[in-house]
Amino acid sequence: MPESTDATRLGVNRTGLQMSPFHAQQMLSGKQALEEAALGEAPDETAAEAMDGQALSATRLEYIADADPLGSVPMPGTLKGAAKSSAKMLTGKRPQVFIDKLAERLAFERGGTRLYDAVYTKAIAQPELGAMNAEELLEIRKAEARHALLIKECLEKLGADPTAQTPCADLVGVQSMGFIQAVTDPRTTLAQSLHTALCAELIDNEGWENLIAMARKMGHNDMAKRFHAALEEEAVHLTKVRNWYTQLTAEASELV
Repeated sequence: MPESTDATRLGVNRTGLQMSPFHAQQMLSGKQALEEAALGEAPDETAAEAMDGQALSATRLEYIADADPLGSVPMPGTLKGAAKSSAKMLTGKRPQVFIDKLAERLAFERGGTRLYDAVYTKAIAQPELGAMNAEELLEIRKAEARHALLIKECLEKLGADPTAQTPCADLVGVQSMGFIQAVTDPRTTLAQSLHTALCAELIDNEGWENLIAMARKMGHNDMAKRFHAALEEEAVHLTKVRNWYTQLTAEASELV
């Protein structure tokens, strides 16, 4: 395996304590001295809280109590949308929750499209790792784009604005950026990129299952049927990515 694509080659890694036992002992001695000072200057209970992170947790609780929500689900921008929302509310349901989850799925599928653009680039940049046909990655990418368009269509059918950034859409947008950053990093290998895609696929499959259940509960059985077809495609994606990742990892563990 070429050194440029071998992420597990032995090298000069100075991050572990074993690389400098003397400095490691100094650091641990300093930590012990601070703990002893804390125990000597404050009641045992207070010192224990400081050392086990309870003080930090208390600060976080204060911020959580004062925080605003991530955002809001916008009011329907059309008379049709307002009428549909009102009709659902009369039945005791909250259509804004369904719209929020639809927007979440839309944001995730958009992110998935960009993710597979990056994985494809990594695959053609490292052709020696030929555990798969790179064109299959493009097919997955196209499916992610189709799924995004499906959700957009469903949002419009409900009278909602598919361009609105709802709370759940905002959340998965931030989460997806971590995946994309991992894959677009020039230092990550194809196997590492596929591991990232595998994580995304596991989340994606769970998200579609949740959306199908919610669509049925809201009485949108036609949407649930279309979402189930998307889930079946995602299940195929999950199997392919898992197999590719497993194969590349197994190859990397063998001496050649």
